[in-house]
Amino acid sequence: MSSTTPIGADSPPTSGARLAWLDALRGIGAVAVLLEHLLPWFMPALRPYWFNLGMYGVLVFFLVSGYIIPVSLERRGDVRAFWISRVFRLYPIYLLVAAAVLVMAIWMPVREQVPRDLSSVSAHATMLLDVVHLGGLADTMWTLSYEMVFYLVVTALFAGGVHRASGTYAVGFGAVAIVAGLLLTGPLLTGPWPAYVSGVVFFAGLACLIGGRFRNAAAYVLGAMALVLLIFSGFVPWLGAAILAVMFAGTAIRRWEQGAGGLWPVAAATVLVALAPVWSEQAGWWWVQPGPWVATMALAGATFAAGMALRERRLPRFLVWLGLVSYSVYLLHHPLLRLTHAVVGDVREAGQVVQLSLSAAFVLAVLGLSLLTHRYVELPMQRLGRRLARGPGASPGAAPSGVSPGTSSGASSGEATAQRPSSGDWA
Repeated sequence: MSSTTPIGADSPPTSGARLAWLDALRGIGAVAVLLEHLLPWFMPALRPYWFNLGMYGVLVFFLVSGYIIPVSLERRGDVRAFWISRVFRLYPIYLLVAAAVLVMAIWMPVREQVPRDLSSVSAHATMLLDVVHLGGLADTMWTLSYEMVFYLVVTALFAGGVHRASGTYAVGFGAVAIVAGLLLTGPLLTGPWPAYVSGVVFFAGLACLIGGRFRNAAAYVLGAMALVLLIFSGFVPWLGAAILAVMFAGTAIRRWEQGAGGLWPVAAATVLVALAPVWSEQAGWWWVQPGPWVATMALAGATFAAGMALRERRLPRFLVWLGLVSYSVYLLHHPLLRLTHAVVGDVREAGQVVQLSLSAAFVLAVLGLSLLTHRYVELPMQRLGRRLARGPGASPGAAPSGVSPGTSSGASSGEATAQRPSSGDWA
């Protein structure tokens, strides 16, 4: 999750400097989600209710993902390399956390929201948990469902050569969010079958995307499946569509920055997403009431805008480092929080010194463990993924190959140099 100076600018800064602001935003997002889960258990008096701290962090992540993921695919011009990179970026720590939760189940029961059958296995394997209305082993896994839907939709658009109209897609998904909120009160496709069918289609399609046979057809089928699941099988249809609107708004911002579009679609999509829960039948939570919902959106947008404004400046090294380990922080903290709560008990009535000490110790433990998993799990698997994506005998600087018929590389030679994805790219 790339450079930000318009193509052709004089004396562009180094790739690392141009990527630091994205890593910093990921670090902020990860800390926000961690605090949203930690505060109710350890320091409830500090939890804000005028906006949702966790959703704020998630929206920042989604904006960053929308900003950089389509560009990553276009830069490569290679669907195969893109998906190998995604698999080796997302799955290693994800599977490690899933395995750790199952081991912890010897002492602590798995979350009640996780079915005890093969539909859960299929949903976890595809990461499409939330859009097949199933709970994840770790509470934070639900957002990965929308990341995966976005990847599948973007791949289909890229294969069809219609990936440039990002602003139109942002507005379109915003409108779908409004309609879904008015008409749908839950998933229309119920039961375990969406998980079973999507599992078969996903892995068959992924084999085609990576293997090369029927690549375009597979991209279209997977994209269509992702949209059907998003609207008709997800837990909250309006929210799923709103999330896609936010992600495509991030892409539209990037198009604007490159001089390939305006900002009016971003403004229109923002208004539609803000209105989506107003008349929705599924809007009973405190954080989707107009005040907190708009405040949460405004803070996320302002944070992203501030990151862009500071992209040429040197940012605090700790914040950038936090972005590099953000995926580990994001996935690890909730299982560790449940384990810590089981060990130390309920401290909500304890003194402030006890609460603060436990909170600080927990955060330090999460950061330390995230450092280890990033160094010894994430980075080695990312390097392996890059080697596999290049193919046997390819030199590290070799140009991507295997662009599917009907697609465009989407990047000039100048962009290919400037848009190198961050080592912390995960969302």
